[in-house]
Amino acid sequence: MTWDPSQYLKFADHRLRPAVDLLNRIDLDSPSVVYDLGAGTGNVTELLANRWPKSRIMGVDTSEEMLRAAAERASNIEWQVSDIGSWSPREPAELIFTNAALHWIPDHQELLSRLLSSVTPTGVFAIQMPRNFGARSHISISEAALSGPWRSKLEPLLRPAPVEPPPFYIDILSPICSSLDVWETEYQQVLKGENPVKEWTKGTWLKPLLDALEEPERTEFEETYAEIVAKSYPKQPDGTTIFPFRRLFIVARR
Repeated sequence: MTWDPSQYLKFADHRLRPAVDLLNRIDLDSPSVVYDLGAGTGNVTELLANRWPKSRIMGVDTSEEMLRAAAERASNIEWQVSDIGSWSPREPAELIFTNAALHWIPDHQELLSRLLSSVTPTGVFAIQMPRNFGARSHISISEAALSGPWRSKLEPLLRPAPVEPPPFYIDILSPICSSLDVWETEYQQVLKGENPVKEWTKGTWLKPLLDALEEPERTEFEETYAEIVAKSYPKQPDGTTIFPFRRLFIVARR
């Protein structure tokens, strides 16, 4: 999938807040090596570099488009194009940080166990993943995909919810770490703009389906989804839209 940095950054402030909340729960003084998996456009990686200015900070992402945008933001960070699903660090890390990335990768039992094992003893593995896939914003994507002439093209792309409830991750990680902190937060996001929930998902979960279609079907499918999702998230009297969004956080120390 080709990422569109400008579309993703339309809601940069709301997308950044969970990363800040996760960062504030990490108790490390000065880790020598820090990896940001799924670095994207680099705005979160910059936070890591600001928090630990003496550390070696490396941003890893599958998307060359995203990392090109990231490299323009910060030259003091090392950027690495790599498939984070099969990635392993070149040297042991004191911190592996990943914000809104691992939900794109299957088999979390193997993935999280392997990544935690790549952290140095007493190091930290910190994760944030969206867990909003049962919300109308995401269910409406499936409804739109199955309701038009594009169904045969889009139905194979529909995925079940990729993130499990918290007990799943506690069971995986607690036997292999010295301490574990797992929690969820549902952010009451107040968005501006015309049909902002559609614009939000267009930068993430909706994008692979849009990419699978050519015009005019692409526009017709987007308009169908837009109509469905707008009914679930009506505008407030002041013109804003409230978009509740649940996220899962994990901080595991080896």
